[in-house]
Amino acid sequence: MKTASTVLDVVQSTTAYFKKHDVEHPRLNAEHLLAHSLGCKRLELYLQFERALHESELAPLRELVRRRGQGEPLQHLLGTIEFCGHAFLCDKRALVPRPETEQLVELVMVNSQSPIANLIDVGTGSGVIALSLAARFPDAQVTATDISADALALAQENAVRVGLDRVQFRQTDLLADVDGQFDLIVANLPYIATSERASLSREVLRDPEIALFAGEKGDELMRALVEAAPNYIRPGGLLALEIGGGHGDSLSGLLSLKNYHDISLKKDYAGVTRFLLARYG
Repeated sequence: MKTASTVLDVVQSTTAYFKKHDVEHPRLNAEHLLAHSLGCKRLELYLQFERALHESELAPLRELVRRRGQGEPLQHLLGTIEFCGHAFLCDKRALVPRPETEQLVELVMVNSQSPIANLIDVGTGSGVIALSLAARFPDAQVTATDISADALALAQENAVRVGLDRVQFRQTDLLADVDGQFDLIVANLPYIATSERASLSREVLRDPEIALFAGEKGDELMRALVEAAPNYIRPGGLLALEIGGGHGDSLSGLLSLKNYHDISLKKDYAGVTRFLLARYG
């Protein structure tokens, strides 16, 4: 008679499968998917390594493992992602939020010298920046824009999920069709050059192209936002951008020409220049 697989057996065999299929962090992925299938927290697996698993528990896991081995992002399979203390819905309609973007939210918090009454998140995607800042600035009016109707639908579902219904979502290109002026303009816009497509992982390429590629140089959308922002930002207001590697110096120069000051470049936790902050007027 065949011996039933234990939790530990399944973790180990799934890890080996992921290694063969070039999945990054194979053990962590295996644990996340098994915990998801069993409806428990990942760390709870360690308390039940010797528990035998029934076929009914293994069947749904096999399909998830197959899809992950083919390069489908872990976050899509789990359906949610942790970001700034909230669990947000995550699927193919928008970019998978990266840990670096959490750092952008923290930088905004640290560099907000005065109360924020009115802020806008440009290119909101799944809405995680706008909603995280809405939670941090409970008295602020928050607007979020995106050119993608699919992304905005996901962002609105996330607003309902975390109970922040005061965020106003608008489908538009950058700041077009937006009214008013803001104390804070924040954006994590597409910043990958089209020529870099071949260097991207298969997981990243599962994100919507409109959320990845900005043009031949990669900085086109950020430059357009810097050009447009003076009509929408109050004197002394903060512009905070997540940028691509190699864009910092040229964008800083453009900001200087457009009457911005206190221009600063910040590195992410990996030591890559990833953020650009400036004040207007």
